[in-house]
Amino acid sequence: MATDSKGKIGVLIEEHFDPTEYREFNDFFPKHGYEVEYISHLWGNQQLTFGSNPENDQVEYHVTVATEVNDIAPSAYKGIIAIGAYATDRLRYQAKVKKGQKNQAPAVEFLRKSMQTESVKLGTICHSLWLFCADSDLLKGRKVTCAHNIICDVENAGAEVVYDEENEVSVDLVVDGNLITGKHPGVVDQFMNAFLKEIENK
Repeated sequence: MATDSKGKIGVLIEEHFDPTEYREFNDFFPKHGYEVEYISHLWGNQQLTFGSNPENDQVEYHVTVATEVNDIAPSAYKGIIAIGAYATDRLRYQAKVKKGQKNQAPAVEFLRKSMQTESVKLGTICHSLWLFCADSDLLKGRKVTCAHNIICDVENAGAEVVYDEENEVSVDLVVDGNLITGKHPGVVDQFMNAFLKEIENK
């Protein structure tokens, strides 16, 4: 990780994160002068260790997180990225729920604050728009892209998925204001370059 850096990129993470994105984030952003800090809800623990999605029955990557999402301000970061795969579904879990109440998971609360912080860019890739789907106010009217298997969730949350209609797929990348979305890990390089351009254009 970079120490004397241009600033921090916060990455929301949980168990079953995407290994390709994790590997590429750790390489790309420090090379361009940014520290990568992994953040999560720690459930009262000083730290928690999360594993990536298994590949060939092996969990290749583990990350120990000591930054509690309840204890940080979005303004401490140049940008916030929600990592892909099932990690972001886990991040929206609530131990207690009330009928009619919007999702109160700490990571969702943090996203609400982040969306209202003009200086912060937000990024999602593949399944990580799932986290935003926990509160339709976060996505309503926004142009995005995502993995095909969560398009229904994203559109039901009020977002406009952008399509490459000729090829019958969602597009690889969409930039809509402070929100940068990538389709899947296969376009992670394109996503990271666009995210870096956006945070450096502020």
